[in-house]
Amino acid sequence: MASRLTRISVYGAGSWGTALALQLARNGIDVLLWGRLPEHINQLVHDGENTRYLPNIKFPANLRCTSSLEEMVNHSSYQLIVVPSHGFRDLLLQIKPLLPDEHKICWATKGVEVGTGKLLHQIVNEELADRSYAVVSGPTFALEVAKGLPTAMTVAANDDELATVIARAFQGGNFRVYTSHDVMGVELGGAVKNVLAIAAGISDGLGYGANARAALITRGLAEIRRLGKKLGAEDETLMGLAGVGDLVLTCTDNQSRNRRLGLALGQGKSIHAAVEEIGQAVEGLKSSHSIHLLAEQAGVEMPICQQVHCILYKELPPQDAVRELLSRQLKAEF
Repeated sequence: MASRLTRISVYGAGSWGTALALQLARNGIDVLLWGRLPEHINQLVHDGENTRYLPNIKFPANLRCTSSLEEMVNHSSYQLIVVPSHGFRDLLLQIKPLLPDEHKICWATKGVEVGTGKLLHQIVNEELADRSYAVVSGPTFALEVAKGLPTAMTVAANDDELATVIARAFQGGNFRVYTSHDVMGVELGGAVKNVLAIAAGISDGLGYGANARAALITRGLAEIRRLGKKLGAEDETLMGLAGVGDLVLTCTDNQSRNRRLGLALGQGKSIHAAVEEIGQAVEGLKSSHSIHLLAEQAGVEMPICQQVHCILYKELPPQDAVRELLSRQLKAEF
């Protein structure tokens, strides 16, 4: 029987990292939360909450904060990384010299590495070979998790026992967790949905209505499944919480930063103005280029993701992208 986790180190004191730290602490786990900026950590300690990202949600006594990587590694043999994907490898390289062999690496980051098109488990394999690891994903907004609202997610690992340990750590109260061995599928669902949420936001920002949004979500799912099939993901995973569940959530609710970016672009705002207005990392902005690269490398056709890439990186007007999608050659749906 898998052991019960009692201590964990959570890297990333943004909204998502803090929300997960709160859930773990409420389950009686001794949590140490890391942030890169000492002044931000000092503010968290002073306020007893993350005033910037999750105001008025107080930290339990067993949730402490630090900006010391050495303290984080020494705190627990379970390391949970919740930083943006563009900083994922850099953080691994920083903690790598400090990590004992028995330490387990987990992450709740969603995305693909900029410039290489590599998924995060591939980065872990490159930098920390022969180590147990797990990814946490699903249809989850940070604020709702922080408030303790009903939530379900998936933990996929290369080690069944680790998947069970992490699932048990999170499960409790209104939080339900399922386990999986399909790391590739869980990662792909979480990464590609961010790009498709930008597309759904653009469509709504242009005023194209519910019909167009439903079509984008459905055909977007087809793109995820095509890429997943080529890369060895299991179709059941992509039809589950980490796939269609996360896709529907992110495309339809304005808590999604990716959807809000798309809305702003559809309404005629610049990318810079939209990102400034959102005020937090928009994962799909960088992931769009990486997914485009990954699809090219895999030889998979992903027309919606391709048009989002053209809007973000080639200054294609959103209306022209929609026309391009609608004028594609007639084909069977399946």
